[in-house]
Amino acid sequence: MGKEGHQDRRSGGLKSYRQHLTAEAKALLTRLNQIEPFALTMPMVRAANIPDQAQKGINTLLVDGTKELRQEVNQFIRNTNFKTQPSAAKSQKQFALLKLRFNALLDQLDIFADVLTQRGEHNTGVWLAGLDTVAKDALSIVRPFVDPPPMITYLDRGHGAAIRRARTRLPGGKKNPVAVIRVPRERMVSSGIASSLVHEVGHQGAALLGLLPSLRDTLRKEGRRDASRAEAWTLFERWISEILSDCWSVGILGIGATAGLMGVVSLPKYFVFRMNLDDPHPFPWIRVKISCAFGQALYPDKQWGQLNRLWSRLYPVGKLPAKQRRLIALLEATIPAFVQHVIRHRPSLLKGKAVGSIFPTQKRQPKRLRSLYQKWKTKPMLAKRSRPALVFSVLGQARADHRISPEKEAKLLTDLLRHWAMKRNV
Repeated sequence: MGKEGHQDRRSGGLKSYRQHLTAEAKALLTRLNQIEPFALTMPMVRAANIPDQAQKGINTLLVDGTKELRQEVNQFIRNTNFKTQPSAAKSQKQFALLKLRFNALLDQLDIFADVLTQRGEHNTGVWLAGLDTVAKDALSIVRPFVDPPPMITYLDRGHGAAIRRARTRLPGGKKNPVAVIRVPRERMVSSGIASSLVHEVGHQGAALLGLLPSLRDTLRKEGRRDASRAEAWTLFERWISEILSDCWSVGILGIGATAGLMGVVSLPKYFVFRMNLDDPHPFPWIRVKISCAFGQALYPDKQWGQLNRLWSRLYPVGKLPAKQRRLIALLEATIPAFVQHVIRHRPSLLKGKAVGSIFPTQKRQPKRLRSLYQKWKTKPMLAKRSRPALVFSVLGQARADHRISPEKEAKLLTDLLRHWAMKRNV
């Protein structure tokens, strides 16, 4: 035994620190034993349930994590009472690490508790189950190349959405078994919710297909080749993660995606033109312009030019400082070439296919969406038999064409979200 141990024994401190740490560890163990699987605590009706695969993944994560930590705490308690136990300081270090592991486990619990608690809210829980189905459909285009993870949604305050992607690290180092998408409560219930939702799905899809590294390489090379517009290419490279997710949203939803984006970023002029060039998000004004350009490339129609001009009228650039106007002009001049680079990009995981080709462009051209809406007006059951993302595409097109009122749109979507939620549990 070292000198420190002899001093502790003579002073009575050795017994004292063992008792103290043993008691602290047992208290931690008591709190750990209070953690129950969500299967025993989820308050929702059956239609509001999260997908079975998601529920299984979350429960496995938490049950396994709790079991491992419980074993470690019990082992610590046993080791603390061995005569060969290290010094008080080293024992305290081991206990502190156990506390960090416990707090990380609680963080994991809270991440999913925020999601699941809302499933017990009247109406909201069922709507969210319907949105789970929309998210799953919007991600299904990756299936020929990779297996998509389960996805679950929840509501939160604020204008923007966010995602905690599946297979990324959770607090404590474990991999997240399910994608968790936060969508803004203020957009429920309208077709605009799909724009935010599918944008976040795009982040998951881009990660699964490994699109970003190769696209960034392509944009860097283009910046070196096109010296006169190098600044624009540098910015597009910096913004590519958010832009690609906007492209995903347009590719799945058509004009409803851009209209929804406009709803999110319709802010006071200062914020729309605020150019924080270190931000991974494009400033809102140019972001809408880029979204319109993707729409025109994937779904050619005069509506994109009309929407583009509307945005310019809502937020004119004429009175901006010369430096801002110069950068905007440079970016606008580069957008067409940039859009083509993105939709024609052929990453290795797509096995020779271009990014633009994975979207259902033939089935979601504006002319077809308009035709479907006309049929659904007389035969509403056809909408319920259609894919959820297609339904949002049709209603988004109808909203852009001023053929459906916000009140009727909200009623239709409420009925459809309930239908998809119940159908999933049949």
